[in-house]
Amino acid sequence: MADRCLIQLAYAIGIPDPVAVYVDTQGTGKVDETELATVLREMVRLTPRGIRDRLGLSRPIYARTSAYGHFGRTPEEDGGFGWERTDLAQDLALHFGARADAAE
Repeated sequence: MADRCLIQLAYAIGIPDPVAVYVDTQGTGKVDETELATVLREMVRLTPRGIRDRLGLSRPIYARTSAYGHFGRTPEEDGGFGWERTDLAQDLALHFGARADAAE
């Protein structure tokens, strides 16, 4: 759907859902960025708790991030570096399927 993508979430105190979801494919997108943001809101619970639950961030998995950084690492079986999973990309590709293929 894009070669590069930046997603920004904006929250307000006391409101669990983001007040804004911004998607910027930096000119590499094959689907509409606004629609991508809408679909992302539908597929993923973007509340702080929803993100924490989806990525398994409530477990003590952070000690290993103190060495060699914490981005670009392979997800581990016990959930370590779970934020590097790409399973959502498959769901998004299925949603946009025909339109993304047609744009290539």
